[in-house]
Amino acid sequence: MIDYELFCKIRHLKERDALTPAQIAQELALDARTVAKWLARERFCQRKPAVRESKLDPFKADITRLLERYPYSAAQLLQRLREQGFNGGYTIVKDYVRKVRPPKTKAYLTLSFAPGDCAQVDWGCYGSVNVGGTRRRLSFFVMVLCYSRMLYVEFTLSQTMEHFLACHQNAFEFFGAVPGRVMVDNLKSAVLKRIIGRAPVFNPKYLDFARHYGFDITACNVGRGNEKG
Repeated sequence: MIDYELFCKIRHLKERDALTPAQIAQELALDARTVAKWLARERFCQRKPAVRESKLDPFKADITRLLERYPYSAAQLLQRLREQGFNGGYTIVKDYVRKVRPPKTKAYLTLSFAPGDCAQVDWGCYGSVNVGGTRRRLSFFVMVLCYSRMLYVEFTLSQTMEHFLACHQNAFEFFGAVPGRVMVDNLKSAVLKRIIGRAPVFNPKYLDFARHYGFDITACNVGRGNEKG
Protein backbone atom coordinates (compact mmCIF):
# COMPACT_ATOMS: atom_id res chain seq x y z
CA MET A 1 0.00 0.00 0.00
CA ILE A 2 1.42 3.37 -1.05
CA ASP A 3 0.57 6.15 1.41
CA TYR A 4 1.15 9.87 0.98
CA GLU A 5 4.53 9.80 2.75
CA LEU A 6 5.84 7.04 0.50
CA PHE A 7 4.49 8.82 -2.59
CA CYS A 8 6.46 11.94 -1.59
CA LYS A 9 9.64 9.87 -1.22
CA ILE A 10 9.18 8.42 -4.70
CA ARG A 11 8.70 11.90 -6.20
CA HIS A 12 11.63 13.25 -4.20
CA LEU A 13 14.03 10.56 -5.40
CA LYS A 14 12.93 11.13 -8.98
CA GLU A 15 13.02 14.94 -9.01
CA ARG A 16 15.95 15.64 -6.68
CA ASP A 17 18.21 12.67 -7.24
CA ALA A 18 17.11 11.85 -10.83
CA LEU A 19 16.84 8.12 -10.08
CA THR A 20 15.19 5.75 -12.49
CA PRO A 21 12.07 3.79 -11.48
CA ALA A 22 14.22 0.68 -11.04
CA GLN A 23 16.67 2.52 -8.78
CA ILE A 24 13.85 4.04 -6.74
CA ALA A 25 12.24 0.61 -6.40
CA GLN A 26 15.52 -0.82 -5.12
CA GLU A 27 16.00 2.08 -2.70
CA LEU A 28 12.48 1.78 -1.22
CA ALA A 29 12.08 -2.02 -1.56
CA LEU A 30 9.19 -1.67 -4.01
CA ASP A 31 8.27 -3.22 -7.32
CA ALA A 32 9.56 -1.16 -10.26
CA ARG A 33 6.15 -1.33 -11.96
CA THR A 34 4.53 0.13 -8.85
CA VAL A 35 7.04 2.98 -8.80
CA ALA A 36 6.49 3.70 -12.49
CA LYS A 37 2.74 3.76 -12.00
CA TRP A 38 2.94 6.32 -9.17
CA LEU A 39 5.48 8.46 -11.02
CA ALA A 40 2.99 8.76 -13.86
CA ARG A 41 0.52 10.46 -11.50
CA GLU A 42 0.73 14.19 -10.91
CA ARG A 43 -0.74 14.02 -7.42
CA PHE A 44 -1.40 11.47 -4.71
CA CYS A 45 -4.79 9.79 -4.82
CA GLN A 46 -5.71 7.18 -2.24
CA ARG A 47 -7.14 4.07 -3.81
CA LYS A 48 -10.62 3.32 -2.59
CA PRO A 49 -10.94 -0.09 -1.00
CA ALA A 50 -12.93 -2.57 -2.98
CA VAL A 51 -16.50 -2.99 -1.79
CA ARG A 52 -17.26 -6.58 -1.00
CA GLU A 53 -20.65 -7.84 -1.96
CA SER A 54 -22.74 -9.30 0.82
CA LYS A 55 -25.02 -12.30 0.62
CA LEU A 56 -27.62 -10.06 2.21
CA ASP A 57 -27.53 -7.35 -0.50
CA PRO A 58 -30.37 -8.79 -2.64
CA PHE A 59 -32.62 -9.02 0.45
CA LYS A 60 -31.97 -5.64 2.14
CA ALA A 61 -34.93 -3.90 0.51
CA ASP A 62 -37.27 -6.68 1.68
CA ILE A 63 -35.91 -6.45 5.22
CA THR A 64 -36.50 -2.70 5.35
CA ARG A 65 -40.01 -3.08 3.97
CA LEU A 66 -40.92 -5.79 6.48
CA LEU A 67 -39.55 -3.83 9.45
CA GLU A 68 -41.62 -0.81 8.47
CA ARG A 69 -44.77 -2.93 8.65
CA TYR A 70 -44.10 -5.32 11.56
CA PRO A 71 -41.74 -5.45 14.59
CA TYR A 72 -40.03 -8.63 13.40
CA SER A 73 -37.02 -9.96 15.28
CA ALA A 74 -33.83 -10.85 13.41
CA ALA A 75 -34.62 -14.55 13.89
CA GLN A 76 -38.07 -14.14 12.32
CA LEU A 77 -36.59 -12.25 9.39
CA LEU A 78 -33.94 -14.92 8.89
CA GLN A 79 -36.67 -17.55 8.63
CA ARG A 80 -38.50 -15.53 5.97
CA LEU A 81 -35.27 -14.91 4.05
CA ARG A 82 -34.47 -18.62 4.07
CA GLU A 83 -37.77 -19.17 2.27
CA GLN A 84 -36.58 -16.70 -0.40
CA GLY A 85 -33.26 -18.48 -0.93
CA PHE A 86 -30.95 -16.66 1.50
CA ASN A 87 -28.15 -18.96 2.65
CA GLY A 88 -26.24 -16.62 4.96
CA GLY A 89 -26.00 -16.73 8.73
CA TYR A 90 -27.95 -15.19 11.59
CA THR A 91 -25.26 -12.68 12.64
CA ILE A 92 -25.23 -10.80 9.35
CA VAL A 93 -29.02 -10.43 9.50
CA LYS A 94 -28.97 -9.33 13.15
CA ASP A 95 -26.29 -6.68 12.51
CA TYR A 96 -28.18 -5.24 9.54
CA VAL A 97 -31.51 -5.20 11.40
CA ARG A 98 -29.85 -3.26 14.24
CA LYS A 99 -28.80 -0.58 11.72
CA VAL A 100 -32.07 -0.15 9.83
CA ARG A 101 -34.80 -0.93 12.37
CA PRO A 102 -37.09 2.13 12.67
CA PRO A 103 -36.64 3.86 16.05
CA LYS A 104 -39.35 3.30 18.62
CA THR A 105 -41.18 6.46 19.62
CA LYS A 106 -43.14 6.70 22.82
CA ALA A 107 -46.85 7.20 22.22
CA TYR A 108 -48.55 10.11 23.94
CA LEU A 109 -52.24 10.75 24.41
CA THR A 110 -53.24 14.04 22.80
CA LEU A 111 -54.78 16.26 25.46
CA SER A 112 -58.07 18.01 24.71
CA PHE A 113 -59.65 20.87 26.64
CA ALA A 114 -63.01 22.60 26.77
CA PRO A 115 -63.25 26.42 26.46
CA GLY A 116 -62.24 28.04 29.75
CA ASP A 117 -61.20 24.70 31.22
CA CYS A 118 -57.45 25.13 31.59
CA ALA A 119 -54.42 27.35 31.08
CA GLN A 120 -50.75 26.30 30.96
CA VAL A 121 -48.12 28.36 32.81
CA ASP A 122 -44.33 28.43 32.83
CA TRP A 123 -41.24 30.64 33.06
CA GLY A 124 -38.69 31.17 30.32
CA CYS A 125 -35.40 33.05 29.94
CA TYR A 126 -34.52 35.59 27.26
CA GLY A 127 -30.86 36.48 27.77
CA SER A 128 -29.98 39.51 29.89
CA VAL A 129 -30.37 43.31 29.89
CA ASN A 130 -28.50 46.27 31.35
CA VAL A 131 -30.13 47.69 34.48
CA GLY A 132 -28.19 50.67 35.79
CA GLY A 133 -24.59 49.57 36.08
CA THR A 134 -25.35 45.83 36.25
CA ARG A 135 -26.43 43.07 33.90
CA ARG A 136 -29.68 41.31 34.88
CA ARG A 137 -31.23 38.13 33.58
CA LEU A 138 -34.40 38.77 31.60
CA SER A 139 -37.20 36.29 32.30
CA PHE A 140 -40.64 35.96 30.80
CA PHE A 141 -43.87 34.57 32.22
CA VAL A 142 -46.17 32.70 29.82
CA MET A 143 -49.81 31.72 30.22
CA VAL A 144 -51.56 29.93 27.35
CA LEU A 145 -55.28 29.14 27.20
CA CYS A 146 -55.38 25.45 26.32
CA TYR A 147 -58.49 25.58 24.12
CA SER A 148 -57.97 28.75 22.07
CA ARG A 149 -54.14 28.89 22.45
CA MET A 150 -54.49 32.58 23.27
CA LEU A 151 -51.18 33.71 24.74
CA TYR A 152 -50.11 36.15 27.46
CA VAL A 153 -46.40 36.98 27.88
CA GLU A 154 -44.85 39.32 30.46
CA PHE A 155 -41.13 40.09 30.78
CA THR A 156 -39.65 40.43 34.27
CA LEU A 157 -36.28 40.77 35.97
CA SER A 158 -37.08 38.11 38.54
CA GLN A 159 -38.95 34.82 38.99
CA THR A 160 -39.90 35.37 42.64
CA MET A 161 -43.26 34.34 44.04
CA GLU A 162 -44.38 37.99 44.04
CA HIS A 163 -43.65 38.30 40.31
CA PHE A 164 -45.24 34.90 39.66
CA LEU A 165 -48.54 35.83 41.30
CA ALA A 166 -48.57 39.36 39.86
CA CYS A 167 -48.14 37.93 36.35
CA HIS A 168 -51.11 35.62 36.99
CA GLN A 169 -53.24 38.62 37.95
CA ASN A 170 -52.18 40.53 34.86
CA ALA A 171 -52.90 37.52 32.65
CA PHE A 172 -56.41 37.10 34.11
CA GLU A 173 -57.10 40.79 33.47
CA PHE A 174 -55.79 40.43 29.91
CA PHE A 175 -58.00 37.40 29.21
CA GLY A 176 -60.97 38.89 31.03
CA ALA A 177 -61.60 35.67 32.94
CA VAL A 178 -60.02 33.03 35.17
CA PRO A 179 -59.65 29.46 33.81
CA GLY A 180 -61.04 26.53 35.76
CA ARG A 181 -57.54 25.21 36.41
CA VAL A 182 -53.92 26.12 35.75
CA MET A 183 -51.40 23.50 34.63
CA VAL A 184 -47.82 24.08 35.84
CA ASP A 185 -44.58 22.33 34.93
CA ASN A 186 -43.44 21.59 38.51
CA LEU A 187 -41.70 24.96 38.92
CA LYS A 188 -40.76 25.77 42.54
CA SER A 189 -43.16 28.71 42.77
CA ALA A 190 -46.01 26.23 42.40
CA VAL A 191 -44.76 22.74 43.35
CA LEU A 192 -42.51 22.19 46.37
CA LYS A 193 -42.10 18.42 45.99
CA ARG A 194 -42.96 15.90 43.29
CA ILE A 195 -42.52 12.15 43.82
CA ILE A 196 -43.73 9.74 41.16
CA GLY A 197 -46.77 7.86 42.39
CA ARG A 198 -47.67 10.47 45.02
CA ALA A 199 -49.73 13.64 44.97
CA PRO A 200 -47.64 16.78 44.40
CA VAL A 201 -46.95 19.11 47.34
CA PHE A 202 -48.03 22.60 46.24
CA ASN A 203 -46.58 25.86 47.49
CA PRO A 204 -48.97 27.14 50.23
CA LYS A 205 -48.87 30.72 48.89
CA TYR A 206 -49.85 29.51 45.43
CA LEU A 207 -52.65 27.36 46.92
CA ASP A 208 -54.05 30.39 48.77
CA PHE A 209 -53.84 32.44 45.57
CA ALA A 210 -55.66 29.68 43.62
CA ARG A 211 -58.44 29.48 46.23
CA HIS A 212 -58.86 33.26 46.14
CA TYR A 213 -59.28 33.33 42.35
CA GLY A 214 -61.20 30.04 42.20
CA PHE A 215 -58.99 27.83 40.03
CA ASP A 216 -57.49 24.40 40.64
CA ILE A 217 -53.78 23.60 40.21
CA THR A 218 -52.66 20.71 38.01
CA ALA A 219 -49.00 19.68 37.96
CA CYS A 220 -47.61 18.10 34.80
CA ASN A 221 -46.45 14.51 35.19
CA VAL A 222 -42.68 14.06 35.25
CA GLY A 223 -41.22 13.32 31.81
CA ARG A 224 -44.50 13.93 29.94
CA GLY A 225 -43.68 16.50 27.29
CA ASN A 226 -47.17 16.31 25.79
CA GLU A 227 -48.61 17.90 28.94
CA LYS A 228 -46.45 21.03 28.69
CA GLY A 229 -47.67 24.15 26.98
